[in-house]
Amino acid sequence: GKILVAQGQFRVIKVPLGFIKVLQWFFAIFAFSTCGSYSGMFKMSVECKNRTESDLSIEVEFEYPFRLHQVYFDAPTCKGGNPERLFLVGDYSSSAEFFVTIGVFAFLYSTAALSIYVFVFDKYKENNKGPLIDLGVTAVFAFMWLVSSAAWAKGLSDVKMATDPDKVITLIDACNNEENRCREVHDPVMSGLNTSVAFGFINLILWAGNLWFVFKETGIIAPFMRAPPPQQKPAAPDAYGQQGAYEQDPYASNQGGYQPDYSQQGYNQGGGGGGGVRGRRRESRCSLY
Repeated sequence: GKILVAQGQFRVIKVPLGFIKVLQWFFAIFAFSTCGSYSGMFKMSVECKNRTESDLSIEVEFEYPFRLHQVYFDAPTCKGGNPERLFLVGDYSSSAEFFVTIGVFAFLYSTAALSIYVFVFDKYKENNKGPLIDLGVTAVFAFMWLVSSAAWAKGLSDVKMATDPDKVITLIDACNNEENRCREVHDPVMSGLNTSVAFGFINLILWAGNLWFVFKETGIIAPFMRAPPPQQKPAAPDAYGQQGAYEQDPYASNQGGYQPDYSQQGYNQGGGGGGGVRGRRRESRCSLY
C-alpha cells in the first residue's frame, strides 16, 4: 500500500507543475555555482629596456565576488628600485552576489515546493492557499531572475573590461614609455561566467513559464474554463444525429448502390435502353431474394 502511495505522490513530478520545478531546481544550481565558484587568471609581460629589470610573467588572479579594487599585482618600473604595486579597477560584487543569492533562494524554494508537491499535495490544494502562495512567490522569482540576470550580464561585461590584459597594461607606468615592451600573455577564461548569465536567463524563462501552470492550480481560471459547455450542448444532438446517419448510411448506400451499379453494367454490356431493362430485371430478381 505504501509503495503505491509513494508512486502516486511522485507522479506529480511527471506533470508540468512538478516537472518544471525539477528543472528550476537544476538550473538554479547551475546558475549560482557557475558564478559563485569562479576564479580566473590573466598574464602580462613587461620587458624593460634594461632586460634585468623585466618581469615576463605577471600573473593576476581574481575570483567571485569580483571586488577587483582589492586585487593587486606588482609590476616593474623599469627605472631600477622596487616594483610598483597596482590595483585593478572596480567592485562588481553587488551584481554578482545578488545573482548568486537569487540562485540559492530559488534552489531552496524549488526544493521546498517539490517536497510539498510530493508529500502533502492534498494539503497544498486545500482552500487554494497553497497554489496562491506558490503563484505569488513564483511571480517574485520570475521578476528577480530578470533583474539579477540583467544586472549580472552588465556586471560581467564590466568585469571583462576590467580584467582585459590590454586595458590593465595601461595602468603600468613603465608601459607608457616606448622603450619598454608590454604585452598580454593570456586572457582570463570567461566561459564559465558566460554560461552563468545564460543560466540566469534560462531560469527567467522557466519561472515565467511556471506562472501559467501554478495559475491553473489556483482554480481562478476554472469558472471561465467551465463557461463554454452550455453553448456547445445544442450542438450535441446534431452530432448524435450525424452519428446515427453514419450508422444507417452503410445500409442506405448499399441499397442505393445496387441500382447504379447494375444499370451501369447493363449499359456497358448491351448499351442503350436494352441494357437498362436488363439491369432492372436483375435488380428485381435480387429484391425477390
